[in-house]
Amino acid sequence: MAVELDNLHHMPTIKVAMTPFPFFVEIDAPIADARAMMREHEIHHLPVTEDGALVGVLSEREIRLLEVSRRGRGDLGSVRDACVRDVYVVDVDTPLDEVLEHLAESHVGSALVVKNAKLAGILTSGDVCRVLADLLQQRFPPPEDDTAA
Repeated sequence: MAVELDNLHHMPTIKVAMTPFPFFVEIDAPIADARAMMREHEIHHLPVTEDGALVGVLSEREIRLLEVSRRGRGDLGSVRDACVRDVYVVDVDTPLDEVLEHLAESHVGSALVVKNAKLAGILTSGDVCRVLADLLQQRFPPPEDDTAA
């Protein structure tokens, strides 16, 4: 979804940049299942739930760290063994600049987005790059090709 720069008359909320209705994984799912889901859907972050409640996030980075720590021991265990529990969670109506500042200052790779305490979306660095590219392309469109006429 492209953000229309001309239509912005106030600070947009995280809704304009997040990926809505993200895939998620249950905390006791095997790491192998989570990794397969991430590869199938070409994603790098999975919100983690426990009995329907949002409890963390699993990223490719955490899986790689777990692999290194368990090198040669076979099974990687469950999502519980690798997910990050101290996650950044914001409401869908949070101003986008506030979220971006927090991500940059905290060196955090994603924000989990909730509405009425239920998972509504996720914002990752890929989402931020996409929105910034859209805004830059609208502000600085490529020059017209005079040779095509």
